[in-house]
Amino acid sequence: MNLKQDALELLTVALMAVNPKRLLPALITRDANHLRIKNIEITLEDDTNLYVIGFGKASGTMAEAIENILADRITGGIVIVPDNYTGKTVKICQREAGHPFPDERGLKATEEILQLLSQAQDSDLVICLISGGGSALLEKLPSTITLEMLREVTEIMLNSGATIEEVNTIRKNLSLVKGGKLATYIHPARCLSLILSDVIDDPLDVIASGPTAPDSTTLNDVREILKRYQLDTRFPEPVLTVLEKGLAGTPLQPDDPVFEKVSNIIVGNNLLALRAAEVKARQKGYQPMILGNRICGESREVARVIAEVMKEIVESEFPIQPPACVIFGGETTVTVEGSGLGGRNQELVLAALIELKEVDFPFVLLSCGSDGRDGPTDAAGAIITEKSWENALLAGLNPQSYLQNNDAYHFFERIDGLIKTGPTGTNVMDIGIVLLP
Repeated sequence: MNLKQDALELLTVALMAVNPKRLLPALITRDANHLRIKNIEITLEDDTNLYVIGFGKASGTMAEAIENILADRITGGIVIVPDNYTGKTVKICQREAGHPFPDERGLKATEEILQLLSQAQDSDLVICLISGGGSALLEKLPSTITLEMLREVTEIMLNSGATIEEVNTIRKNLSLVKGGKLATYIHPARCLSLILSDVIDDPLDVIASGPTAPDSTTLNDVREILKRYQLDTRFPEPVLTVLEKGLAGTPLQPDDPVFEKVSNIIVGNNLLALRAAEVKARQKGYQPMILGNRICGESREVARVIAEVMKEIVESEFPIQPPACVIFGGETTVTVEGSGLGGRNQELVLAALIELKEVDFPFVLLSCGSDGRDGPTDAAGAIITEKSWENALLAGLNPQSYLQNNDAYHFFERIDGLIKTGPTGTNVMDIGIVLLP
């Protein structure tokens, strides 16, 4: 067995399973003017205009897939993607914008989408393509909040150790298009939102900050988050005023009339990717086990658990026997205290390496962001073997120092441990793979 090669192959299989160009044609059946998507059937009348909008790391690939199915019926379309995440479309315009920090391009592209939606009538259909990353890309702000303030808030939140649910709660209450509010611009047209989930448990109101979904957060939730992370002393005063007084409007509730013609459909998620890797691992002769697709918490703490599971399998053949493949997914967090460069996956793998430094058995461990980008780096994640610790020492590196400085990127760059996939066209949280022969 070539453990490293096998692990990278399993990662590729997992990513392919959740690629929209594979997912959407399998989910959408078209017979002339009749569409069927899961249990929803739609008839496109002769006078029905079809508009396609979207935002997120996978929306360019999703747009490409939709255009291949419905190009002859598309009236117009705009999707917003991060730089270098575009798909190949003709009728659907693609606009690049800043991620994870919003920029002027995103604000302008959002206005373009809203202008397009202003043309939609009661008999029309709007297909909304939503994936993770959409929160930074789609934005319309209250008049008292500047882009610079939003960027400052985003940086503070992303470095605070807050969960994505907490980050997006703040985002929804600062936005005029999140928390179900985009549905007000689509109304009275019918809305079909196709959603690629990058959040644990696939909550509709959290993915991309739930632009077309009813919202469950309250002002009390906002206040608790501000207090928990001491944000009330760190956010700009105009931001706190909007949050405390609900000046961006209350996120919309399920009984709001704008949702009467809205259908939100999850088309893919992390578990789908993990199951594809599980099948492939079994075919390659490993005993696979999905540890879970809800792995969360601080990356360093998760790394400690993963390392202990690996030791347990080797020492007692529990909970599975070698040759073993442990697969896990979810989204960890990092409380940034150092000045280095990295991402939650790279930090997890570095922390695991420290926990595994004294083991005497062969292994491979990788963890990657499914979108191909881990934190503000060009790497998807990192990979280690039983030789990585020795390689680090031979290179004169102190792994603990790099971890303390949140500098996993430069550590793995020195020992050839970075995984660089480039933009994958999908986004379903993180994928971790362990192989033990």
